[in-house]
Amino acid sequence: MKILILNGPNLNMLGIREPEIYGDLTLDDIHDLCRKTAGKLNHKIDFRQSNFEGELVQWIQEAHDTFDGLIINAAAYTHTSVAIHDALKILNIPIIEVHITDPQTREDFRHKSFITPLASKIIAGQGAKGYVLALEKLTELL
Repeated sequence: MKILILNGPNLNMLGIREPEIYGDLTLDDIHDLCRKTAGKLNHKIDFRQSNFEGELVQWIQEAHDTFDGLIINAAAYTHTSVAIHDALKILNIPIIEVHITDPQTREDFRHKSFITPLASKIIAGQGAKGYVLALEKLTELL
């Protein structure tokens, strides 16, 4: 199975940005964790990050008929992007929404997700392990 893993804005700064909230692992560390987990599950992954909403929308659109599942941590765009929501609506594959922290325990503006209504599963507050759980959940769904 081919799994697309998308990461939104500022996730490229993991390990530097607020380590007391997000931990000290970098996005490269999470990529390595996903690659190892995918290998064990016999999946191929395409792991990407962008700070640009339009680029994420483009990648989601390209995922149609190309990937078997999508894992997305849209970061701040989770709470603001109707464009990402609309792009996700075209997909006919399972979507897993991942958050390193639990948005429901943070600032009020983080409580609304434009992705949740389209997600097969939401994994939040598990740190980097959330990506592993998402890959495992996709295995069950597919």
